[in-house]
Amino acid sequence: MPIHRLADMTWEEVRDLDRSRAVAILPVGAMEAHGPHLPLSTDVIIAEAMARACAESLSDEGRDAVVLPALWATHAGFAGAFPGTVSVSGQAVTTLLREVAAALAAQGFGVLAVANAHLDPAHLASLRDACADPPGGIRVAFVDLTRRAAAERLTEEFRTGACHAGRFEGSIVLAEAAGLVRGDVAAALEPVPSSLSEAISAGARTFAEAGGPRAYFGWPADATAEEGRESVRVLGALLADAVRGATEEP
Repeated sequence: MPIHRLADMTWEEVRDLDRSRAVAILPVGAMEAHGPHLPLSTDVIIAEAMARACAESLSDEGRDAVVLPALWATHAGFAGAFPGTVSVSGQAVTTLLREVAAALAAQGFGVLAVANAHLDPAHLASLRDACADPPGGIRVAFVDLTRRAAAERLTEEFRTGACHAGRFEGSIVLAEAAGLVRGDVAAALEPVPSSLSEAISAGARTFAEAGGPRAYFGWPADATAEEGRESVRVLGALLADAVRGATEEP
């Protein structure tokens, strides 16, 4: 089955889909600081890659997958002090996602999959709130990458919690949009092994408080496109598994 991009389709092409079996996939990222070497759109790039990989997996099974335009206006409080970061309230994200789900349900879509690559804790809470009671009977598939079951399938750096604009994210951007990586800058960056997850548990509320004054953590100089391609495959598989779980008959 083909992979569809909603923004590129006509309304008649959407009309002719079997929307009750189709999966709408919404990439969700952020417009926020990702060190001095990666673009502000890093999370969006990762989310779109995750959505595409999930769509490819579902398509191989004979299901129509429709990838929506990315949601980039999200809560990004940890990066709020850095120029270029655009942060909105978590409630705004919850409301918008629920209204997107309601609009899709009204058109007969059976499943919405949220391909989220932004791990700000307040943002994750807004997604959980939105997915907890989806409107219109639509089923929602969402993978929280901070949960152990998901994190264990990702890279060693990701599991350390020191993974913002480091090797994990830098590798994916190299695989997806290498021209946006400031390679000479990345190569000169020293590792910042501070765990964001541990810092959050200890009460940190900003990247600076967590030990990342330049808005990066991990080992950015070690990023490779090969690792990035494998991480995209795993992210897509995680979301595809969530879709299967959401659509299993009780």
